[in-house]
Amino acid sequence: MCILGALAGCKEERKPEQAAHAAAPTAKPQVALVMKTLTNPFFAEMERGARQAAAEEGANILVKAASKETSIDQQIGIIDALVHDKVAAIVVAPGDSVRLIPPLKTAQDAGIVVVNVDNRLDPAFAKTLDFKAPPFVSIDNERAAYAVTRRLIAALPARTTGAVEAAVIEGIPDANNSAERKAGALKAFGEAPNIRVVAVQSGNWRIEEGYAAARTILREHPHVKLIFCANDMMALGVVRYLADSKTSGVLVAGFDALPEARRAIASGALVASADQNARQQGYLGVKAAMTLLKGAPVEPATQLDATVIDSANADVPTTPATAPQVTAP
Repeated sequence: MCILGALAGCKEERKPEQAAHAAAPTAKPQVALVMKTLTNPFFAEMERGARQAAAEEGANILVKAASKETSIDQQIGIIDALVHDKVAAIVVAPGDSVRLIPPLKTAQDAGIVVVNVDNRLDPAFAKTLDFKAPPFVSIDNERAAYAVTRRLIAALPARTTGAVEAAVIEGIPDANNSAERKAGALKAFGEAPNIRVVAVQSGNWRIEEGYAAARTILREHPHVKLIFCANDMMALGVVRYLADSKTSGVLVAGFDALPEARRAIASGALVASADQNARQQGYLGVKAAMTLLKGAPVEPATQLDATVIDSANADVPTTPATAPQVTAP
């Protein structure tokens, strides 16, 4: 036995298990969820799913968001700061499918795991920068928008005859999911022989700009009877404009199935929306990041089911996040 070892110059030997016990515990990995904004309840749901996954995986979750969905420079700045802080992973819902790629390439080059949710980063531009496409978690936006628009068309009164004018209010034009939803709506309208699309305008995902887009469209095309909006925020702006202007006979559909949109559907102010599982997207995005951090592979793309929400199911609550539903290569 060593007594007063510091004075005698001898050292007490530690068994390996004692040394391991004395070592500092491994720090939890820092996983950042970077979203477009927190002013849209869709992203609040995404955050809930991400926090659930982080708790299950023993990770620290950092939630970051720009002030508005159009604040792309701010989102770029957030990613730059996360690279500087050397987080372990970034799960990103990009506001722009092109402009977010350079900072994410910097993150990837720094050894940070990147996972893409909600809005797909542009694969063609990614190749020009040698940016490796990250795992992607979302829905089939075009198919979901097509289904919602079909439901909107079906809501036309049975007595409707002759040509029917329709309009599409898209999100940020450079966002991949906006383009896909516009394509789905145009496809559905195009398949109806009596429907003619007379206007396509951006509302930049915002209530105020959806309101302004509806005002412009209906002043220029007062006979429009159908309006598809690429998210619920813009659709709620349209509904507000219709109420303020005392305009009747215009049917509106949205996308996201936000609580306020569900209430509008139940009251008849909106016809339909699409539940794209925001909570599940956040949950699976963090799960994918943690899997990659552990050195295991993940699916290149995980495609979730979207559900058309109308008066028949508007009061059904959002389901909790679970394991993947559908995966696609």
